[in-house]
Amino acid sequence: MTIERTRIGTLIDRWLYRLAGPETGEIVLSQRRVFIVPSGAGWGFATMLVLLFTGSVNYNLNLGFAFTFLIASCAVVDMHLTFRNLAYLHLAPGRAPAIFCGDMASFELQLINRRKHDRYAIWMDFYGHAGAVAQAVDVAALGTSKITLGVASVTRGWLPAPRVRLVTRFPLGLLRAWSYWQPDMRVLVYPHPEQGAPPLPLVANHAAHGIGMAGSDDFAGIRAYRPGDPMQQLAWRQIARIDPALGGMLLTKQFEGGAVSELVIDFAAFPRVMDLELKLSRMTRWVLDAEASRLPYAFRLGALNLPSAHGPAQQAACLQALAEFAPA
Repeated sequence: MTIERTRIGTLIDRWLYRLAGPETGEIVLSQRRVFIVPSGAGWGFATMLVLLFTGSVNYNLNLGFAFTFLIASCAVVDMHLTFRNLAYLHLAPGRAPAIFCGDMASFELQLINRRKHDRYAIWMDFYGHAGAVAQAVDVAALGTSKITLGVASVTRGWLPAPRVRLVTRFPLGLLRAWSYWQPDMRVLVYPHPEQGAPPLPLVANHAAHGIGMAGSDDFAGIRAYRPGDPMQQLAWRQIARIDPALGGMLLTKQFEGGAVSELVIDFAAFPRVMDLELKLSRMTRWVLDAEASRLPYAFRLGALNLPSAHGPAQQAACLQALAEFAPA
């Protein structure tokens, strides 16, 4: 019986309120967007009213009539307050920061109350989404409240926000008012960084006037530490910015007159038989490792060819390209 009742309620929800697509900007929950029905306690309350009225008629009890109409008027007031608690509430999307695949995507939602009465116990969740957890929020008169709803990410790319459901039973719980909202929000999901990825793909770039061992005349750059490098050539200033005990990389100074290591993260360098998602996951790990080590790196993925650089802009461009990549 409970399962059948849930299915009927779902069908009623879909029939009463159908959204054409995401709603941009700030929206208002007008009267036509708010629905109200008795809750389980409300149906029990209505049954009690019928019994009280029937007994008062059969036994001609004036006090019974007075009591019946008194509590019935309380139910009418409760219906008004429950509807008012949700009606004409303004909703606006907030921040939706990028995440890595497998993490929880966070959608910040803003509830704006432009009326002179407080709103209490408004429950919000992602309607029809498995594992959705409802959260309650209060909105003060002429105030704004923020709430963050999360949803698990399973694939890379853009993750749109699911439909949001708002429910309230304030103040007595005899009636249930609800509405829906489809915010125009999405979260960029990066590929999950590979665990235990190989070292960074450093390539020896020989100078035109010198081949072989690195010289010691003019400083030309830094590269990853290799076994056998002399201690006096370690780049202590760069090493001091990271902690090798926490997984940081030792760096060695490179001088002109020899080979300079160049870091190139190139999708085409992977074997063709290698799984696509594994390639993107490994490139994601290399981008993060290069940024943590402050190493300039070139990035090549499909038609995208970024010159050697490092910093937040370089990292953001690379990770976005990895998240949106679709093989031809």
